[in-house]
Parts: sequence; structure tokens; C-alpha cells
Amino acid sequence: MPEAMAPALSQLIAQKRVIVCCGAGGVGKTTTSAAIALAGARAGRRVLVLTIDPAKRLAQAMGIKENSREPIPLSPQQLSQAGVITGTLDAWMLNPDVIFEGLIHRMAPTREQAERILKSRLFRHLSELVAGMQEYTAAEALYSFAESRRYDLLILDTPPSRHALDFLEAPGRLSKFLDERVLSMFMASKGRNVLFKKASELVGNVFTKVFGPEFFAEIQDFLAALGGMFGPMRAHAQGVRALLSSKDAAFLLITSPDQAALEEAQYFRQRINTMGLPFAGFVLNRSWARTDGLGSPESLTLAQDAPALTRSALHKLKALAQVEKDRIDRDRALFTTLTHDLPQSAVAIAAPYLGEAIEDVKGLTSLALGLTEAPATS
Repeated sequence: MPEAMAPALSQLIAQKRVIVCCGAGGVGKTTTSAAIALAGARAGRRVLVLTIDPAKRLAQAMGIKENSREPIPLSPQQLSQAGVITGTLDAWMLNPDVIFEGLIHRMAPTREQAERILKSRLFRHLSELVAGMQEYTAAEALYSFAESRRYDLLILDTPPSRHALDFLEAPGRLSKFLDERVLSMFMASKGRNVLFKKASELVGNVFTKVFGPEFFAEIQDFLAALGGMFGPMRAHAQGVRALLSSKDAAFLLITSPDQAALEEAQYFRQRINTMGLPFAGFVLNRSWARTDGLGSPESLTLAQDAPALTRSALHKLKALAQVEKDRIDRDRALFTTLTHDLPQSAVAIAAPYLGEAIEDVKGLTSLALGLTEAPATS
């Protein structure tokens, strides 16, 4: 039964430093990420959940604000309501501009050089110039918080797309963009060999004709200011990959009975395995595989003198219950299919069906308990 496997997530929450939640859109991934983070706080850990674009009500419930420059902690009242005694929970909506700005300040050789970069109008458009910049900043934020040791557990809610794992490859692409041999084509050619000098002059002539000499001079100044940062940024990219490939990290798939979501889950699982990342298992959301607290009409008994209207109502109730039972059987069969080839150590959880969208701390607490504690009945 799905319920018997639920406590494995508690072990994951207690042992890992990073949990990355992947999945298609519309499967409750952001809510599940928040609930896992809350479960970590209830377990006494200092937790940060990094999210991409939470639903408005969920963001309000957790105090997540757009364009915030740092994580926002849940209030003592919210933590108390969630049953958190010694742990903490902070939440942050990833802001690529803020993250990259912090990266510049940390890695620029001097404060003056950092200011030159940040004041350039090219910096404001860097995310548009470099493919994968948003994914890179997600990886950068995750790694920076892990290195700071400010938190015991980091939860990353990835974007709802097939490109969600691009943040692992983005540092490599950025490193190629920041390769001195490429960027030096835009720089002054003094001291270069004849072939390289000619190539550099050709690049300069093309850009000058298309954009004008002032803009090309601005490009040269901006790239010169980036000098000295290339090595540290490449080292950071290697650190990101090492962290997320280590035993301290876990990749958790979030899915639902929807066929498209199941196909996405299989795709992500194959991609995770191909990339050599630690696959931790899956959470099946929005299913009827769990029947916590649900009773059967057969358990209802009527007095022998019960009126005909009451007997008729019970008969209709049994017909409706059979529809639900068929749905339960279908989703339990699906759950069994999903688990049949999982590694023994993998988590496999059917989340409780909680009905309406979760929009407050109380609802998150119910989901956190449902994900980490086996129910008393099935």
C-alpha cells in the first residue's frame, strides 16, 4: 500500500542538504516543495525553500514577495501554527537580477570593478544576451546558500518545463560565453599574433558599422570589467555540479495521474539518471491512491424500520461510492506501476487528496503531515 512507504520522506528531509523538486506544470510541485520545507522545519532544521513563481495565495500565506532581495522568514505565529518548535523556515522567490548582482560583488577583484559592471547598461540586458542565465542564477543561489551554512536544508522548486534541469548545464554554457579566448575577440588586439589580430579587427569593424563606435567601446569596457571573474565563475559552476551530484542532494519527481504529467515524470527520471544525479523517488499528487479517513457505505447500517426514502438515499450513495472506488483502484494500480522498478532506497509516496487548493499555512501543515507520517487507517 502507498501509505506504508510514506515515512521514507522523513529520512530524506532529515539527512539531505538539498532537495530539488522536478515535474510538469499543474501537478502541485510548488505546494509540495513548500510542504516538504515545512516538514523540515517541523523536524527542527533550518530550511529555505527557493521557488520560481508560486500561486498568489500561497505566496501571501508564506510571506513571499516579488523582487525581494533576500529570503523572508515565516513569522513566529505561522511557525507555531504549523507545529514548528525549534526549526525555522524561510522562503524566497528567485530574482535573477538580485542573484547575479550579488555574484558580481563577490567575485569582482575590486569594489570599483564591480560598480563598473553593475552601472553598465549591458549588465541590465545580460540575462537576455546569454542563454541559460536565469537557470544559472538559480544554481548560483542554491550553491551560495549551501556554502554559507546558513541553512541545514535547501528546497528548490524548479520551473514547470522540460528545461527545468537546464540550470545544471547553464553554468557550463555561461563558462563558454565567458571564455577569455572568445571575449578577447572584442578587446584591443595589441600584442596578439597576426591571425588573432585580424580576427579581432574584423569583429570590431562589424560591430562598429552595425552599432556605432560608442556602443562597441561600451562593450569593450564592460567585458574588460568582467576580466578576472572568469576563473572564479567557472570554479563556482564546478562547485554547483559537485554539490548536486553528491550524496547530500536528492532529486524528487512530483507528478499526478494525468498522462502528460506521467510522461514528463518519466522524461525527468531518464534525464536525471543520464546526468548521473541522485534520483530520490517521486510523489504522486492529486490522486485517490490514498484513502485517509474515507469510509465505505457498507459500514453504514440502517434500522429495520428505516423509511423507504432513507434506504433509497443509501442505495444512491453506494452507486456514487462505487465510482470513487473505481477511481481509487485505478490510481492505486498507477502507483504500483510507478513503483515497480524503483531502487529499494527510493521514496515513493501517494500524497493525501486534500481537495481544494492549499492556500494557507494550515493547509501546508496538513500536506506536510500527509507526506511524512503514515496515516492510522487506509
